[in-house]
Amino acid sequence: MLRLPAVAGRFYPANPEELTALVRKYAMPQPDTPPQRVKACLVPHAGLVFSGHVAGAVLSRIALPQRIVILGVRHFPRGESLAINTSGAWRTPLGDVPIDETLAAALMKECSMLREDRVAHGAEHSLEVQLPFLQVLSPGFSFVPIALGTARFDDLVAVGEALARVLAAHPEVFLLTTSDLNHYENDATTRVKDKKAIDQILALNPRGLYDVCRNEDISMCGLGPAVAMLTALRALAANRAELVRYATSADVSGDTSSVVGYAGFIFS
Repeated sequence: MLRLPAVAGRFYPANPEELTALVRKYAMPQPDTPPQRVKACLVPHAGLVFSGHVAGAVLSRIALPQRIVILGVRHFPRGESLAINTSGAWRTPLGDVPIDETLAAALMKECSMLREDRVAHGAEHSLEVQLPFLQVLSPGFSFVPIALGTARFDDLVAVGEALARVLAAHPEVFLLTTSDLNHYENDATTRVKDKKAIDQILALNPRGLYDVCRNEDISMCGLGPAVAMLTALRALAANRAELVRYATSADVSGDTSSVVGYAGFIFS
């Protein structure tokens, strides 16, 4: 299966040269911070003009390997709620990225709830917008896309535990998880709410993150992927989380009346 780009020209430039230049602008390496090997990261997935500087700040800090699991959210109510692609490739303006079939098979074996599904991935942007960054920063990589459309805590824990088993057996594999934070409230309210979610992420606390988002009405779209990631990291004995950058869409648009929050983390 060849999955064609769904949001090129909208969430990021469709012109390859323009796209490459934008990625390099946002992911400019810092001379005093050499790339490091880490277990996972959490980055946003809005249009690059709004959140690309946050994602780029994170990914420029990481020595990215050649095998990557991208764990995103299913925004639209179509397709399987635990959707994976196990073969083929995804296309962006920068070329085709192959699915890591061996890694996908291992994930399917460990997590029987995952279902092969093209529909859930067909129009989903959360995973797609990560690919240009990775194509520029880690040329030749392969990946496995997983989109979660469930908010059932027990299901998310099961996915996270399965991820941990696979990552423990394949320590060269990197886990990239994507979520935006609070949506469409004013900037001041969003920053207060986002800090509550950020504190739980920094504490590597999946249950705490799930509960605070539910109890405080924090509209974190990738809550499911983040809970699964934190569950995996705990099982892998990760003990360090770092907030690399935080922003809201108001930092770009200037409109503080209705914003989306973005945060980027690395985990080791």
